[in-house]
Amino acid sequence: MATPSRKTSTPGPLASKRPLPRDPSSEVPSKRKSSAPPAPRPLQSSGPFVEGSIVRIAMENFLTYDVCEVAPGPHLNMIIGANGTGKSSIVCAICLGLAGKPAFMGRADKVGFFVKRGCSKGMVEIELFRTSGNLVITREIDVAKNQSFWFINKKSTTQKVVEEQVAALNIQVGNLCQFLPQDKVGEFAKLSKIELLEATEKSIGPPEMHRYHCELKNFREKEKQLETSCKEKTEYLEKMIQRNERYKQDVERFYERKRHLDLIEMLEAKRPWVEYENVRQEYEEVKLARDRVKEEVRKLKEGQIPMTLRIEEIEKQRHNLEARIKEKATDIKETSQKCKQRQDVIERKDKHIEELQQALTVKRNEEHDRQRRISNTRKMIEDLQNELKTTENCENLQPQIDAITNDLRRVQDEKALCEGEIIDKRREKETLEKEKKNVEEHIVRFDNLMNQKEDKLRQRYRDTYDAVLWLRNNRNKFKQRVCEPIMLTINMKDNKNAKYVENHIPLNDLRAFVFESQEDMEVFLREVRDNKKLRVNAVVAPRVSHADRAPSRSLNELKPYGFFSYLRELFDAPDPVMSYLCCQYHIHEVPVGTERTRERIERVIQETRLKQIYTAEEKYVVKTSFYSNKVISINTSLKVAQFLTVTVDLEQRRHLEEQLKEINKKLQAVESDLIALHETNKRLEHKDNELRQKKKELLERKTKKRQLEQKISSKLGSLKLMEQDTCNLEEEERKASAKIKEIHVQKAKLVTELTDLIKQHFIELDENRQRLLQKCKELMKRARQVCNLGAEQTVPQEYQTAFQDLPNTLDEIDALLTEERSRASCFTGLNPTVVEEYTKREEEIEQLTEELKIKKVELDQYRESISQVKERWLNPLKELVEKINEKFSNFFSSMQCAGEVDLHTENEEDYDKYGIRIRVKFRSSTQLHELTPHHQSGGERSVSTMLYLMALQELNRCPFRVVDEINQGMDPINERRVFEMVVNTACKENTSQYFFITPKLLQNLPYSEKMTVLFVYNGPHMLEPNRWNLKAFQRRRRRITFTQPSQ
Repeated sequence: MATPSRKTSTPGPLASKRPLPRDPSSEVPSKRKSSAPPAPRPLQSSGPFVEGSIVRIAMENFLTYDVCEVAPGPHLNMIIGANGTGKSSIVCAICLGLAGKPAFMGRADKVGFFVKRGCSKGMVEIELFRTSGNLVITREIDVAKNQSFWFINKKSTTQKVVEEQVAALNIQVGNLCQFLPQDKVGEFAKLSKIELLEATEKSIGPPEMHRYHCELKNFREKEKQLETSCKEKTEYLEKMIQRNERYKQDVERFYERKRHLDLIEMLEAKRPWVEYENVRQEYEEVKLARDRVKEEVRKLKEGQIPMTLRIEEIEKQRHNLEARIKEKATDIKETSQKCKQRQDVIERKDKHIEELQQALTVKRNEEHDRQRRISNTRKMIEDLQNELKTTENCENLQPQIDAITNDLRRVQDEKALCEGEIIDKRREKETLEKEKKNVEEHIVRFDNLMNQKEDKLRQRYRDTYDAVLWLRNNRNKFKQRVCEPIMLTINMKDNKNAKYVENHIPLNDLRAFVFESQEDMEVFLREVRDNKKLRVNAVVAPRVSHADRAPSRSLNELKPYGFFSYLRELFDAPDPVMSYLCCQYHIHEVPVGTERTRERIERVIQETRLKQIYTAEEKYVVKTSFYSNKVISINTSLKVAQFLTVTVDLEQRRHLEEQLKEINKKLQAVESDLIALHETNKRLEHKDNELRQKKKELLERKTKKRQLEQKISSKLGSLKLMEQDTCNLEEEERKASAKIKEIHVQKAKLVTELTDLIKQHFIELDENRQRLLQKCKELMKRARQVCNLGAEQTVPQEYQTAFQDLPNTLDEIDALLTEERSRASCFTGLNPTVVEEYTKREEEIEQLTEELKIKKVELDQYRESISQVKERWLNPLKELVEKINEKFSNFFSSMQCAGEVDLHTENEEDYDKYGIRIRVKFRSSTQLHELTPHHQSGGERSVSTMLYLMALQELNRCPFRVVDEINQGMDPINERRVFEMVVNTACKENTSQYFFITPKLLQNLPYSEKMTVLFVYNGPHMLEPNRWNLKAFQRRRRRITFTQPSQ
């Protein structure tokens, strides 16, 4: 066993209680029982402990120990001791002292089994570092009762309070990612992806990450329940609707029959009222006719006073005729007809008189109008003759008209030519605008691809992205060309080859700016690094371009080995970038092969003597040993491309921009031409209007005299005709008076006859009125009986409303009654219970629809909550897993192996199925395989587990990590490599405390100044802890050394 060569001091305050060595091997457990174990005091840490680190562990009657106290360091604590000495007892003390469950240790399920055999009580005390004052947790174990008593800073408390205090410091002794005891090492590889994710979240994730994950799982479970509920209710609702659809026709027939019966009932109720109304209207008509006749008789009497004697004589005759009229009741109708005829004759006579008077009036009006028109015509003739006299003799205007016509024709030709040019320019403008639109769309597509590359840069390297933005706004500060980061300027000819370039060029150079001038680079770094505090990389391209340098051997020589290209030919880049990459990474000398190359790789290495080779999935670096001159090859798996999968042809984009500028220039020229043509066209239009107006005026002057002469001749003819058409008004008035007098004589005779007939008709109408009145009373009585109304009750409003939509004549009512009774008789076999069930089911459907709507709203709310929580959980988790994967992959790469960690799920929405998948490859000839308890060997599982815990170390939020004897199954090479990684990782600044327990170590291992080594010895002759004094041992050793020479 190798012994470390350095010493580490223990915390000072313990020295006041008992002398402790400053050597990390200060722990000397004792097998002898101590009668009075020392009461430890809280330690005040002076070292670089993180919050929650362990500064002291004390045990009494615990497993193999009587009394023991351990003072670990703030960084890596390596506990070494032979098997059975009590190394794992310290791990058990940490677990139980921090309220861990006994079953988690895998040793016993009762806490009493951890007390030393033969003792009734045991005690574990853990002191944790806190900036506000250390926390001392004491657990006393009673074997008989199998019960624990808890104390915090010597004050009695409960286990729940202790668990809360421990959890507040983010200590999780039940989490295998933080606390891996000896008996649980094999179980880490057995952890499912889901369990590993949960343990990782609790160990290194933010406090809210695991809570969000639990919320997502609960929300998803409730979402599934709601989806199931909605689906069931929807299916049940559809069944209910389908069932109602089957009975819908019967229900509709039932209600249709009911409508017919209701209509029949209303018709039967309205019929008596219609009968009554008909008779009443007939009565009213007779009454009005009687009153009208009575009024006519009165008027006739008043109008025929001069004929009173004649009327009295006729009255006598009327009295004689009344008896005969009563006897001849059948002749009443004929008499009424005669009366009407007489009345019609009288009306015709009156109309004839009126027509004669109107004709006479028309004659008078026509004569007056003729005289007026004659006067007006004479005046117009006089005006035209005066105008003709004043009009000048018609001069010869034809030459002027011809000249204007020629000018007008010339202007129109120019105008047509100008309009043709405008149309051509407009077409040219439309064509240019279409070309401009197409070019702009192409540029937008290029910009979208460029934005994708810039988004990746912004997400991964924000400082570099900010520097790119600054450069674009300040290019005028540089004298020569400056290229943006290489990852933005490289354009792959085929995206599938991006992995070769990204694996060949380091990320630091991929995000570096390339300068042609050293002076420009210094200006850039001064502005960006010094002033803006941005972390960026910059390189200078060689002064002599290497971009076109030819490879040392032709590609045709390498094609038989499966090579298809050199790296340089896989992409395009600006000349400074290509020159730098050729000079720095010799991309013109590195060939890229296929799977065929990998199959014959040994032959390729021996025959080609290439220094670097790429196959389909691997990279080979070939070196020649300086001492043995042997060829050594190292192969690594290619990582998936991340940045260069998006291709943007910048040269084509610049060509498009130049094309766009040219189109814009042409458009401006066309616009200027159009404006000039419109102005010319407007000027020609104005000139055309002026010429037309002059021509019109000349033509009007030419034809004006002839028009005046024609008008005068026409007016004289009209005047002659009007003077010949005369009328004798006196003769016409005399003839009209004679005809009216004759008509009045005829009218007087007819009035006498009409008076007799009207009186007789009046008597008949009065008798008919009495009869109809009686009939109305009988029908009213019958209608009230049908509607169940009393003598004083009015017709209800519902009947009045219903009656408005029904026919108003008896014939229509009877016809509708017959039709409705026929229809109602057609509806047979209808069951009223079907209607009740249908109605009840309709109500249930409505209620179910409302419930389904509420459930869907609730489901949408849960989905919204899931979306919000998912965003807060998944993005940080992906970043966290990416960091773990980066460190895990680097650890494996340093061991000439491959490994990766990713976030795995089969369905993105099943949040309880998310897990962390670990895949490893220990041999270059195999593929990556998932870490399982069966596929890898025990040593491979131990290495994978240890490296995963190492990947968590720098990201860890937990104050300490415990790993117990994980190196037992490792071969010496892997054990040495893992030990180096543990030392390098756990001894960094600002990392959590680390406990590494092992029974043995290899020789010549590297150690760090920050390590603390704790040796565990055990046996019957061990000193008691209170007698251990390292200074006394050192003084004794010096005395022995001084006395030996004298002897």
